[in-house]
Amino acid sequence: MPIQALTPADLRLSVDASSLGFADTAELQHLPLPWIGQARAEEAARFGMEMAQPDYNLFVLGEVGSGRTTLLGQMMRAQAAQRPVPPDLCYLHNFDEAEHPRALRMPAGQGRQLRQLMGQLAKRLQAEIPKRLAQDDFKAESQRIRDACTLEKDRGYEALSAYAEAHRFGLMRDEGHMVFTLKDEKGEPVTAGKALARTPQQRLEVEKTEEALRNEISRYLEKTQSMERVMNEGLAALRRQTIKPLLEHELQLIRHGLLPAVQGDVKLAQFLEQVHHAVLENLELFQPGDDEAARLEALEVVLLLLRVNVVVDNHALQGAPVILEDNPLFRTLFGSIEYASDGNELLTDFSHIRSGSLLKAHGGFLMLHLRDLLADEPVWEKLRRFMRSGRLQIEEPGMMHAPMAAVSLEPEAVDVQVKIVLVASVAEYYAVQAADPEFARRFRCKVDFAESFTATPDSARATAIFVAHTCQRKALPHFSAEAVAALIEETHREAQDQSRQSAIFALSEALVMESADLALRRAAQTVLAQDVHAAREARIHRLSYPEQRLQETIADGERLLDVRGERVAQVNGLTVVDLGDYCFGFPVRVTARTYAGEDGLLNIEREVELSGPIHDKGVLILHSHLSALFAHIAPLALNAAVVFEQEYSGVEGDSASCAEFYALLSSLSGLPIRQGIAVTGAINQHGEVLPVGGINEKIEGYFRSCELLGLDGQQGVLIPRRNVRHLMLDAKVVAAVREGRFHIYTADDVGEGMALLTGVVFGDKGVGPYAVDSVLGRAQKTLQRFRRACAASAVHHGPEHPKGHRSHL
Repeated sequence: MPIQALTPADLRLSVDASSLGFADTAELQHLPLPWIGQARAEEAARFGMEMAQPDYNLFVLGEVGSGRTTLLGQMMRAQAAQRPVPPDLCYLHNFDEAEHPRALRMPAGQGRQLRQLMGQLAKRLQAEIPKRLAQDDFKAESQRIRDACTLEKDRGYEALSAYAEAHRFGLMRDEGHMVFTLKDEKGEPVTAGKALARTPQQRLEVEKTEEALRNEISRYLEKTQSMERVMNEGLAALRRQTIKPLLEHELQLIRHGLLPAVQGDVKLAQFLEQVHHAVLENLELFQPGDDEAARLEALEVVLLLLRVNVVVDNHALQGAPVILEDNPLFRTLFGSIEYASDGNELLTDFSHIRSGSLLKAHGGFLMLHLRDLLADEPVWEKLRRFMRSGRLQIEEPGMMHAPMAAVSLEPEAVDVQVKIVLVASVAEYYAVQAADPEFARRFRCKVDFAESFTATPDSARATAIFVAHTCQRKALPHFSAEAVAALIEETHREAQDQSRQSAIFALSEALVMESADLALRRAAQTVLAQDVHAAREARIHRLSYPEQRLQETIADGERLLDVRGERVAQVNGLTVVDLGDYCFGFPVRVTARTYAGEDGLLNIEREVELSGPIHDKGVLILHSHLSALFAHIAPLALNAAVVFEQEYSGVEGDSASCAEFYALLSSLSGLPIRQGIAVTGAINQHGEVLPVGGINEKIEGYFRSCELLGLDGQQGVLIPRRNVRHLMLDAKVVAAVREGRFHIYTADDVGEGMALLTGVVFGDKGVGPYAVDSVLGRAQKTLQRFRRACAASAVHHGPEHPKGHRSHL
């Protein structure tokens, strides 16, 4: 097929604003935001979210800015609205094992209700128990019990005193102690002198009498203590008997204050029974005593045990919870236990347990980003264990390494049913698949977001709805149909395809905001197409300083670039520089030299390790095709070198293999190449020209270089014909083509391109010998001359081959 020059209509897609069916996007803001171009992902996401089986979580993969988080969040909220509200989660004091708080799930709102009722119980007990214990009948009965005990003590003391008197001892009480003294026959206390005057026998008898008296005193004291215990037990029983009806009534009010479904809960019943027992066992703390400060402190400790720690409160929910966790630290994801310092100890209790996102998302959805999890190894390991068991144990990591001793707390583990939506890039997804298959198995539903999609009238309207929602959400002026058409054209530009749109809508959203800002600055009510074009140009201007500097090196003559005339073994290739936020094309001179020899083709970039594997592959393919063209005169005697001039940062990709081929063939044939036409394209082993990436940036970069050096109407670019659908060129380039100041040619085969560049017929490939006046014929003549020269050299120097690589081109 002969070389074709493209018309302006071929160079970009123009969207007809009138076909969009609206005047401005204000008409569309009431419509739901669709999954633009993501039908497959939408179907997979809905299937995964509706799947009720455990371990059927979603793994969402796609590029940043594709709308994966926004759209999945939207679907999660829609699905959650159809689900029941999950229960509350409370932690209660464990009266049997305080270090193991008990977990209690209750219907939504009942946790808050129980907390309120238990708080009211503590206040009522604190107010009512002292009143009940201050009533006259209680006081009278208490006094009767005390009087009875006192009477028994007095009787025992009288008997003890009589015993002492009978044995000539005086007995008296002194601050709770028993003091006795020996008396003489007259009843007077025996002095020290009288005691020393006694005979040993008399002293022995006194000692025996004293020992007997001491035994009687001990028996009396033991009996007194027993009587006091009986009295205290009687008083305690009286207090319990007096307060028990009140306490039972109050606990019954708590049961009736909850839903019927909760009243029969075994855990709740056990807790209330333990509360009942704890209050009755500590009734003395409700009565004023001697050490009032200590009593109040002890009473507060008891009342605190009646509290309810509602760690998950779903009373305000409508449907299931949806949590997008952007900061998955250990505490925020799995919950925590707070500690307070008390001197040399860290103290805590059940009321300091805090829930994390996993507990809050029970019964609903939780979105996480894989990169955040992988950045924190403890979080990753804890999540893996949770995914395996489905049970969550709240703990405080690192407490074993705390500088002070800590009161340990191990709350009861709870089952958690949550649908996890894990967002990742494609590379991260496959890395996890390979490195941790057990974890990946828990995410059975893959939601794959496409980078681009086929453009249709429906997708154009969906894009307009996206613009309408963005304007509404960010309070921006709405876009006219012409402005939306310009935005849609820009999505084609991002996709590098006239038939496809880019699915990276973060770029479109940024352009919407920038265009709206320009419209607001000129006090416009509606964003117009001119605002979109101006915003795009302003963005390019902000980002294009590196390109400007490179172009200036061409204008200054620092970088050598010929865009006029003809040169042998020299052609202008096109490269793309990717800065991450900005890509631009830039021309680079490709030159070749050929000699008689047996070293074959030398890729200088490869020799100095400035080329990547794809570029090296392209050179080897070029080598293969060149060998095939001249197979009829093989083996060949050739030394050849090809290089990218003034390229010092490395070369990757095979899009310059056509340019390298043309430079080599020009060197072999001696035919000069038109320097005004730059070349891009990859070559296969059959000489077909394959499409390449970055086609728009390459053309525009070369166009800017030609503008700097002066357009003469002869310059242009030769591209693969298969790249035509990828053209979305800047309006300035299109205008230059329309005016005949710049040209874009296409080719399917390298022969067509060589004919354009040299103005000479390429030759009938595969049929040798070639016509003398063709490109291949001239190259064939040179190769035959190289062969004769090598043969003559071999005769002169003998059969030994020179060192180096052997080639049979």
